[in-house]
Amino acid sequence: MTSLAPIAHELDSLLGTDGFPDYAQAINGVQVETHNDIVKVAAAVDLRERTIRSAAEQGANLLLVHHGLFWGGLQPLRGPHFRRIHTLLTSGIALYSSHLPLDAHPEIGNNVLLARELGLTPLAGFARYETIDIGVRGESDIATADLIAAADVIARRWGGAVRNSPSQPNRITKRWAVCTGAGASADTLREAVGKGIDTLIVGEGPHWTAVDADELGIVIIYAGHYATETFGVRALADHVARAFDLPAVFIDVPTGL
Repeated sequence: MTSLAPIAHELDSLLGTDGFPDYAQAINGVQVETHNDIVKVAAAVDLRERTIRSAAEQGANLLLVHHGLFWGGLQPLRGPHFRRIHTLLTSGIALYSSHLPLDAHPEIGNNVLLARELGLTPLAGFARYETIDIGVRGESDIATADLIAAADVIARRWGGAVRNSPSQPNRITKRWAVCTGAGASADTLREAVGKGIDTLIVGEGPHWTAVDADELGIVIIYAGHYATETFGVRALADHVARAFDLPAVFIDVPTGL
């Protein structure tokens, strides 16, 4: 039997949580504690009522998520926000959340694992945020259509479908970059141009990014925000399971995005 404290310490150390730059509402680390011994670990992309209830039904009392309690910012304890907190507390479930530290991790991060799942080998960082690279990039000699097809397999596995900006037949991807989640933005497009990226693989992005990408000669593959961020939390749960000899389960609640 083990308490929450050593597990949280292991995760904080593994992910380099302390001092890691992130959005204010991420609040990386333990968001809700428990004084009970941890008996089973559950992992999910998003903290939501269905996720919490499923964890409780499966006997888990530590929930690891990528998107935690506070993405809506400061808000009253009413409606869904109240119900999530109430269900966590009454079920005795601890909550640990990791956003950018989990995106950027070189071994169990969303970006490196997505790249490898696509058969790509990361060579350098991409998607700079303050002092760190969140994503990865590399070189290849692969048909862009094959890369789109591989991304579609991943998207459909997790309840979505791939989309892409216009791509010419027989196009070859020579330089690629990956930035999971909401990875298509003005900053990532600007960085892609500067680094000679011809194919950008993301979770999602605004409509205008497909327009700009086409005129910049870049193909963006939108593989789904949810789908591209299933990798890290599953790997994190597996790590805890091995390190502390605990059972672990992944709770799949797709958003369709």
